[in-house]
Amino acid sequence: MKMGVNQIELNGLTFQYREAGEASAPAIIALHALGMSAESWDEVAAVLGKEYRFLALDQRGHGGSERTGTYTFELMCDDLLQFVNAMNLESFTLIGHSMGGTVSYLFSETFPERVDQLIVEDTPPPFTGEIPAKPPGSLPFDWEVVPSILQQLNNPNPKWWGSLTEIIAPTLIIGGGSSHIPQDKLQEVSKRIPNCKLVTIEGAGHEVHAGNLSAFLTAVKSFLAS
Repeated sequence: MKMGVNQIELNGLTFQYREAGEASAPAIIALHALGMSAESWDEVAAVLGKEYRFLALDQRGHGGSERTGTYTFELMCDDLLQFVNAMNLESFTLIGHSMGGTVSYLFSETFPERVDQLIVEDTPPPFTGEIPAKPPGSLPFDWEVVPSILQQLNNPNPKWWGSLTEIIAPTLIIGGGSSHIPQDKLQEVSKRIPNCKLVTIEGAGHEVHAGNLSAFLTAVKSFLAS
């Protein structure tokens, strides 16, 4: 199934998104990881787009979306709110990977009634990581996102963690096992969210849906059908 590529203006900024499936089908919104783009969801969309309207958003500073120069999880959360409002989606399933997973936690805490089901791939809300030096050459995203986002992860708003108990959507956390993400933190998160299941796909690594697509899809489809 081929993904359609579209652009939309949100708060005066241009965003790009990819779409698969029927417009009348239940919606899934997918948010990619730091330094990646909506295209990273294409193989997932090819399968889930048969039953759902699958919308993958290029978050600010990434893919075909605007390089805004200012990057915070709160701004990305607001971008998502503007996007789903523009799509006239009252409620939807939300999938987030890594950076997109943190945005998904934050959105689900802030607007719990908008999220029907939440799927987070290999990330707890905050975790500490060193800020790397900028690599040489051109990049397919705005490098300014990296220090901004990592500084926020290293010094997070404690409310992110504290408000996990306010997520009302049935939640699936998928861990990659051997990953730079502390898997015990995923366990802690799963205990804080009232209705949450944790699945670990050993050996998949941080990019679970790339490392083991079939196991990822099996876990997701089983959860969506439950």
